[in-house]
Amino acid sequence: MKRIPKKIIIIFITAAVLLAASRLFFLKKTFSLKSKESSKNEKLILGFSQIGSESAWRSRNTESIFEAAEKNGIQIIFKDAQQKQENQLKAIRSFIVCQVDVIAFVPIIEDGWDNVLQEAKDAGIPVILVDRQIKSDPSLYAGFIGENGIEEGKKAAEFLCRKFSKPHYDNSGRTGSKITPKKEINILELSGTHHSSVVIERAEGFRNVMKNNPEFKITATIDGDFLRSRGAEITENLIRTSVLNGQFRTDGLYYNNKKIDAIYSHNDSMTLGLLETIGAYGINTESTVIISVDAEQKSIDALKEGRLNCVVECNPNLGPILMELVKQIAEQKKIPRTTYIEETVFTEDDDFSKYTPRGY
Repeated sequence: MKRIPKKIIIIFITAAVLLAASRLFFLKKTFSLKSKESSKNEKLILGFSQIGSESAWRSRNTESIFEAAEKNGIQIIFKDAQQKQENQLKAIRSFIVCQVDVIAFVPIIEDGWDNVLQEAKDAGIPVILVDRQIKSDPSLYAGFIGENGIEEGKKAAEFLCRKFSKPHYDNSGRTGSKITPKKEINILELSGTHHSSVVIERAEGFRNVMKNNPEFKITATIDGDFLRSRGAEITENLIRTSVLNGQFRTDGLYYNNKKIDAIYSHNDSMTLGLLETIGAYGINTESTVIISVDAEQKSIDALKEGRLNCVVECNPNLGPILMELVKQIAEQKKIPRTTYIEETVFTEDDDFSKYTPRGY
């Protein structure tokens, strides 16, 4: 039997190797193209934790995010924290286990997030803060989208100063209503959830203006937890205290026997609870300046009816911008550290015929 020359054997082996390599390359290329096509068609998954549904504003905020997600083809895994931080921590950890593409959440308070955010970072999942800010290492989250609480507080204070000092004008040049200046103006502040960033900011912005106007005194700051029931309860307690002290009057609210000249409420829910109780007891607050924040339809209606003087808008419609940020971050693009949403101020001096329905 003739032996096959070594050269021919080498040629055959080389051809076989090349054939195998080309098949492997073809298979790899095909798999790679399929993977790319598959990942293109796959929906982005957003894990979103909301703090609750304590108001019409909060419900609209959630709706806005769901509507925008649907428009952008983004799937949401949703968790309602029911006003408890421990529920949010569990929710974020469940998002990590589910390997979502992006996590977004509304932090109920500022502190206590470092560990869970580090876990998300270690898992390679970017995090976006929504509506409220936190005290944490900035490297643990991608960015923030929401309102500028300091600016909201500032706008409320500026309206109050104008109201008590000089005539102010609307866009048509019509003179607004004015209250005669007093030596001391007593302010009742209804504050939101303790230790939440938005409460700290709205208080800071308000005080930044007031410190230059010494006639204004914040007589009391009472925690209403952003709840309508607490706004009603606080007002009723003030009235009952006046009754027990034999100082009950119907010309306004009193705190420690001092008439309250102005009320600054951190949100509409507390304000509506306050107005409801004032009405039930027949208290006349015509000489009391009442300012609220949020701009729900019911507070705008109260403004038109003359029961409120000013409403600073806190825009709940964060969904469209949030989804743009989610898409950018999923494409490995950097997003802004802070994204503020556009907001306005509604006052008693506006042309109400130009108002459009709020939708919440």
